[in-house]
Amino acid sequence: MTENLHQAVNAALATVIDPELRRPITELGMVDSVEISDDGRVRLAVLLTIAGCPLRDTITADSEKALSSVPGVTAVEVELKVMSQAQRDALKEQLRGAGGQRGIPFNQPGSLTKVFAVASGKGGVGKSSVTVNLACALAAQGLRVGIVDADVYGFSVPALMGITQAPTRVDDMILPPVAYGVKVISIGMFVTGNQPVAWRGPMLHRALEQFLTDVYFGDLDALFLDLPPGTGDIAISVAQLLPKAEILVVTTPQAAAADVAERAGAIATQTGQSVAGVIENMSYLEMPDGARMELFGSGGGAVLAERLTATVGSVVPLLGQIPLDILLREGGDAGSPIVLGQPDTPAAVALVEIAGKLAAKPRGLTGMKLGLQPR
Repeated sequence: MTENLHQAVNAALATVIDPELRRPITELGMVDSVEISDDGRVRLAVLLTIAGCPLRDTITADSEKALSSVPGVTAVEVELKVMSQAQRDALKEQLRGAGGQRGIPFNQPGSLTKVFAVASGKGGVGKSSVTVNLACALAAQGLRVGIVDADVYGFSVPALMGITQAPTRVDDMILPPVAYGVKVISIGMFVTGNQPVAWRGPMLHRALEQFLTDVYFGDLDALFLDLPPGTGDIAISVAQLLPKAEILVVTTPQAAAADVAERAGAIATQTGQSVAGVIENMSYLEMPDGARMELFGSGGGAVLAERLTATVGSVVPLLGQIPLDILLREGGDAGSPIVLGQPDTPAAVALVEIAGKLAAKPRGLTGMKLGLQPR
């Protein structure tokens, strides 16, 4: 009976997921000891990465819930300890590989992560809202997704995701907060209040580089970068740091907006990147009688896709058209993406369809090691 209970307790602990690393605490070396008394009382000691772990209460509650559900367990006591430096070094080596080496994992030949740089020619086209909802839609499908809020001057992703938690720093490794199953990092998590960020180009490049090297995202299926409008320093830095990133161009139906957005996609001809497609936001307003009011004109997304196809020399599809929806704005203000809070609305349906097209994009084998040897 005691041996069976020990096995059941260990199996239950394997279901407790670290909320930041998104892996079982048993795999991360966080279970220090488990003691089970004859009367079924379980005493668990868990090792936190740092003393001030912001999610210590979550780990405690999840551990208590998992163990309490085991038949034969009469009571649960969770004690929180802190990893030693040697244990933290071992954890970093486990996560990053031998030696815990820094680098951009998404550039590794074996990386299967699809990297999408969401760009626009001008501000105010809803680029950040589109980024957040696409990421959440993919995460809801069971994919592992991350967002880098690369719009350093106009960061907005934390608010759109309802994130108020600061990242956890484990020595030189940063663990990003997780919301709706999406790992997020933003400069907004490191500034006090609503202070502006006044940096020149080299500082912007260094910040983006640190996000990509020091932040531990783990194995991702998709990584979205919310770029600032235009073709400035960050767009150039993304091309240098993530040369395989595909550009997603967001525009409105207005002809003038499409003209400006063309520049954001045409930068691919200079950087050697590919353009994944065009997304037309604010396409129309659906009226109560079912009619559509085209407040910003029509056809801008299709025209932009045609122009970029001619410019970059490969097919650039119009991935979808997202209608205006007050619920989309309200969800952003409340930190609740519309694809999760109001999934049946026309805007949410359009976003989910676009996310599905991105998920279906094949990952090329160029530069990948296949592990095959001639005989």
